[in-house]
Amino acid sequence: MEKKKVTGQYINDSYYQIKHPSGLEILIYPKENSTTTYALFGTRYGSIDNCFKRSDELSAETVPEGIAHYLEHKLFESEEGDAFERYAKTGASANAFTSFDSTCYLFSCTDRFYESLEILLDFVQSPYFTKETVAKEQGIIGQEIKMYDDDPNWRVVVNHLRALYHHHPVKDDIAGTVESIAEITPEYLYRCYHTFYNLNNMALCITGDVDIDGVLDICDKMLKKAEPIKIERVFPAEPQSVVTHYVEDRLSVAIPVFQFGFKEILRDQGHISEKDLAAVEVLLEILASDSSPLFRKLLDAGLVSESSFSHEYFEGAGYASVFFSGESKDPKRVSEIIMDEVHHLQETGIDEKSFQRAKKACYGEIVSALNSTSAISNIMVSLAFKDRELFAYVDAFPNLLKEDVEQKLKQIFVPEQSALSVILPLENNEKEFMA
Repeated sequence: MEKKKVTGQYINDSYYQIKHPSGLEILIYPKENSTTTYALFGTRYGSIDNCFKRSDELSAETVPEGIAHYLEHKLFESEEGDAFERYAKTGASANAFTSFDSTCYLFSCTDRFYESLEILLDFVQSPYFTKETVAKEQGIIGQEIKMYDDDPNWRVVVNHLRALYHHHPVKDDIAGTVESIAEITPEYLYRCYHTFYNLNNMALCITGDVDIDGVLDICDKMLKKAEPIKIERVFPAEPQSVVTHYVEDRLSVAIPVFQFGFKEILRDQGHISEKDLAAVEVLLEILASDSSPLFRKLLDAGLVSESSFSHEYFEGAGYASVFFSGESKDPKRVSEIIMDEVHHLQETGIDEKSFQRAKKACYGEIVSALNSTSAISNIMVSLAFKDRELFAYVDAFPNLLKEDVEQKLKQIFVPEQSALSVILPLENNEKEFMA
């Protein structure tokens, strides 16, 4: 069993990387005297993985949209009962989520950790699908899809991605469509499960006051050795251009909801390093944080409120974008002011004082997150699934140069690569809003 201790360059903290004989990557971050322990068991498998080729097969296969999310729902069920019922007996709080590029199962607890860990490793490795249970879930997930279709905060995101991306499956809803999930069968579920839930494609991250040998004893007992396979994700060619610069929809909102952003032109096969990631975070802190001139300008003009403006770097396999989101009575004006501020920074360069302040703020935020067991586990797994390492990311901030951030400013913020998505009030509501 390979065991490696990883220590930060600037912070006096360490965690352990372990390659288990089963093929699973295990990350254990000991936090002495922590009152809560957090475990996350995940796979590199999300909604974008609808076309793939296994290394032990000759050709790629396309499956219906929504299977990753469907599997997340179904794995909690077994012939012995529901996993949540089992967790109730240990007092653990459990959950799961599916994103565009991963699926994760998690729990937190204050005691009886090893019993809960057994439950986690057991049910995720014990798929149980029948025609009857799959058909029943189709109705449940179909209702969930319709619910999200009516959610303005989700609809504005999906519409925006469809404005930015021509063919990449990141433009498709994580849960799929009512039509696509109707095509899902037990055979499809088992096929995708045995491809992506191979332990060599997964990771287990545990943060808290735990005994490493105790964790490994449970892993030795519960993990089933998996034959390694390589999975090639097959994506259609994606043009550099956006589909449209503006898209709007109408739902029941009091104030228009918007998302404005830029589609990044990816280089180097889309690989984004820890340094690149840190540079974008610092850039967004300079450009759009609560203390930025841009935010103050939007606030003073009454275009956003203190709590209704946010920013995000959204990236994964074959896609990367910067988003600005919120509510505003005039989303188009918000996008114009953002574009003006970007152009100003590109023309004048980033002020050294602003750069140093933003770098310290971002570094302080990530170091502060290392006090949270849930934050550590989620960050570590997210980075690991994209072939990055936690302390390489944390240590990138103190080592950043202003030139690194200015390079990202020119690379990402290209006017032709922008799009604005807006959710307007229903027409009757809009008349009341305008009045």
